[in-house]
Amino acid sequence: MKRVRSNWQGAVLVCGKCQKKLKGGFGPKRKNSLTKELRAHCGLAKGRKGRLGIVEVKCLDICPKKAVVALNTNHSGVWQIIEPGSDMEHVTAALGIDCQAEPGS
Repeated sequence: MKRVRSNWQGAVLVCGKCQKKLKGGFGPKRKNSLTKELRAHCGLAKGRKGRLGIVEVKCLDICPKKAVVALNTNHSGVWQIIEPGSDMEHVTAALGIDCQAEPGS
């Protein structure tokens, strides 16, 4: 079995089905997905090179109306239901993401 190293300190799982139903809803013009806005807000690189993985998964089976389900794998006991237009500072705080952390810390 082979191993591949990542620089992730954790991962945030975002429901892709919820995002698709909303057709955006996040960012200044409310046209971006939650995944894209979280990466941009925290300045994260895509893929294994970022310090935190923001991963869109197929479906988390919660299916709220007009919202997206997300969870931080470091705090997997609490799932967040995030409404479109939510302030990214509040979203990152609710998910337990520290966007100010330096890479490698």
